[in-house]
Amino acid sequence: MHAPVAPVREPLIEGHKSYHNITEDLCSPTEKAPSLAWIIAFVVSVATMTFGLFSLAWTIWFGIGSWNLNRTIGWGYDITNFVWWIGIGHAGTLISAILLLFRQKWRTGVNRAAEAMTIFAVVCAGMFPATHTGRPWFDFFMFPYPNTRGPLWVNFNSPLLWDLFAISTYFTVSLLFWYTGLVPDFATVRDRAVGFRKKMYNVLSFGWTGSAKHWQRWESLSLVLAGLATPLVLSVHTIVSFDFATSVIPGWHTTIFPPYFVAGAIFSGFAMVQTLMIITRKILNLQQYITINHIESMNKVILLTGTIVGVAYLTELFIAWYSGYLYEQFAFFNRAMGIYWWSYFGMMACNVLSPQIFWVKKYRRSIYITFLMSIFVNIGMWFERFVIIATTLARDYLPSSWSYYTPTWVEIGIYVGTLGIFFTLYLLFTRLAPVVAVAEVKHILKTAGDQYIKQRATDNHASEVVKESNH
Repeated sequence: MHAPVAPVREPLIEGHKSYHNITEDLCSPTEKAPSLAWIIAFVVSVATMTFGLFSLAWTIWFGIGSWNLNRTIGWGYDITNFVWWIGIGHAGTLISAILLLFRQKWRTGVNRAAEAMTIFAVVCAGMFPATHTGRPWFDFFMFPYPNTRGPLWVNFNSPLLWDLFAISTYFTVSLLFWYTGLVPDFATVRDRAVGFRKKMYNVLSFGWTGSAKHWQRWESLSLVLAGLATPLVLSVHTIVSFDFATSVIPGWHTTIFPPYFVAGAIFSGFAMVQTLMIITRKILNLQQYITINHIESMNKVILLTGTIVGVAYLTELFIAWYSGYLYEQFAFFNRAMGIYWWSYFGMMACNVLSPQIFWVKKYRRSIYITFLMSIFVNIGMWFERFVIIATTLARDYLPSSWSYYTPTWVEIGIYVGTLGIFFTLYLLFTRLAPVVAVAEVKHILKTAGDQYIKQRATDNHASEVVKESNH
């Protein structure tokens, strides 16, 4: 009887790179000189950011009278863009936290950039309500502060204050979760660096050595932060929706807003992740780490959430008709057939119709169609926020106060500037840290390799048994 064949540990799964090659591919963009494409993108982003900062300074100097807001439409581009950026920031924590808890392996190719996107999007979002107060130097009124008559408390009944609590908590937990994941990779870059870069990355990695105790604490902290972040994914945009749902204005005062806003936020967030990852995949040559399977999995989420958003749109229309409430019916009729009809049908086309192309597998796996659809989705989600805010306020109870809103160059400049800030921060991030999590990719490779070796050993043992039976 033959002795069982001992499995031979193979360093690689067939067709995959070695650990050294993975480190080289993912860390080298932080070490080499930037490419021409990166330099061009960075110059454009900085120029756009500069124009936005100039528009912001103009607003602070002259006041929000430089915007085209009026007594009827008190919220315009500013709150539209605030809600849009918060929605984009949703996908990072969803990919990182919920998919980590559910042990979804396909998250490893996109989670790092998605987490960074969350941080940068929340930074851009916070600029709008802070500026919208008119006098940003009085923003400390949003916090309790001591006074000669005792502490002055804020209005806890205001949904705008709930925004402050929810978004600051979301930002803090997301930042901690993002940085925790970066620590092992900072140590990897440190071990390859020399001089000042080595000292800098040593500080950033907190002296990480890769010991078993470090890994155990790192995994425990990651799970704790993922558990904290998961309910925040649902709570943050729910609370943002309360800015509208807790009012008594027809078109806003509806209970469908919280789940509808959450689904829309995930929808737009995943679309922005697709936009960034397809560009990053091409410029940094990461096709083997951000694969077609990653893109297809994310397209499935976009299809699901887009369908949910479409159902929410139709539900709103049905409930407005079924309620028999004249003002609610007029609000939705005005959205579709009123002066802002172009934004409503743009929203419907981009958010409801365009994602349905992903029912076809060939299109789900197409890079070009995915990139185009990701742009359409984010345009459509911006239209959605504009439709909710501008069309509802433009036609209120008194025809004498009806108005039409168009933004000034200052408002457009601030919005364009936030895009510049976002892409500037993202481009700097790609130069300072690996865009794909090195440690997590290696862990997935090791797990797959162990399964491969186990399967090979089982197959060898089975073949030996067959040979013995034949003898």
